[in-house]
Amino acid sequence: MKILVAWDDLEQIDLMSLYLTNDDNYLLTTTDPEEAFNAFSGEGGWEVMVLSVRLPDIDASHNLFRKCRALRPEVPIICGCNPDDIYRLARFMVGGMKSYILRDKNGDFLFLLAAMLESVTEWVRAEREQTIAGKLREEVESVRKLQETMIPKDVNPPTGYRVVACYEPSQVRVIGGQPVTMAGGDYYDLFTLAKDRFVVLVGDASGHGMKACMSVITMHTLVRMLRDDKHLSPSDFVAMVNRNLCSQTVVNSDGGFITLVYGILLADTNEFYWCSAGHPPPIIQNMITGEIHAVADEDIGGVPLGIDDTAEYMEHKFVIPPQSRLLIYTDGLIEAFPESAGRHEEFGVKGVIETMKNSLDKPIDLALRALFDDSNSFTRGSGRHDDTSAILIERFE
Repeated sequence: MKILVAWDDLEQIDLMSLYLTNDDNYLLTTTDPEEAFNAFSGEGGWEVMVLSVRLPDIDASHNLFRKCRALRPEVPIICGCNPDDIYRLARFMVGGMKSYILRDKNGDFLFLLAAMLESVTEWVRAEREQTIAGKLREEVESVRKLQETMIPKDVNPPTGYRVVACYEPSQVRVIGGQPVTMAGGDYYDLFTLAKDRFVVLVGDASGHGMKACMSVITMHTLVRMLRDDKHLSPSDFVAMVNRNLCSQTVVNSDGGFITLVYGILLADTNEFYWCSAGHPPPIIQNMITGEIHAVADEDIGGVPLGIDDTAEYMEHKFVIPPQSRLLIYTDGLIEAFPESAGRHEEFGVKGVIETMKNSLDKPIDLALRALFDDSNSFTRGSGRHDDTSAILIERFE
């Protein structure tokens, strides 16, 4: 600890030097107010100041106190006064004095000084951390709210279809003693192009927290800028988004990337054209027979976005049958697992299939809610460790 002592008693200064100087402390003492201010305003990096309120008198000491506080308010100042002067501390208290110590005639207060300095500096450090934590909470909350604005509102699915979607962040951290929902790296979008073409998009940025969130915000901005009726081919559109993302360091720094499923539903023919960039394939369910299967092999997806600007992507197509549901999701849904289990076991596609079968007779919104609830319950209280998004599309005609 770096301690500056501005005191009016040389004998007490000698004792302070004896009690406070050790391997962990650096001590500078002075009896001159001007010298004290010059030392305080230099490059000393002081962590605490000990000031006599009579250096050489109350007014001069308060003037020194006021100048030091104005220059470096983050450095705590502890004042020492005689019992007869305690009422004079009011000015110092109003000005931001962190603590004071009474100078008894025998000098016993000197034995308490080291403990007081340690207590005050710890208090100030905790206060500072609390302030920083509050600012961090505000920044995290502002980014999370920005992410929430990307979630589409008032979705209008094609005639004969119902669509529901959900996003849940995984991380809830305690910052400054308060729980904070962290921003995440999942993203979905739903919008309509000309000729009743309905676009479905689900993305997942690698990692967690702020960087992952900024990655998907960057992708969302690109998608909204580039989308138009000229890009009706999912493979061409994904390739174009990838080329743009490869130049964005917020996405690919430290090996970052984004997985993606981008699909276009042609409502007049019920054809679903889609493309994957390293993302799990959609799952389709026949609501009459209950049969469920993935629409493609797990390894059919191309290179995740933001890695290779020359990457090419394959386009796939299938027809959504009458009375069926199509699920597009991020891996947070299937990778849920209980922390306390003896062996690592995930909810997996098996869990998704079982829940979808059990939800066959439920309305589409409750069927989607069941997927999130069952996945979370599978963790036995530990919660999912990854952000989770899912879109459920139902053709009911």
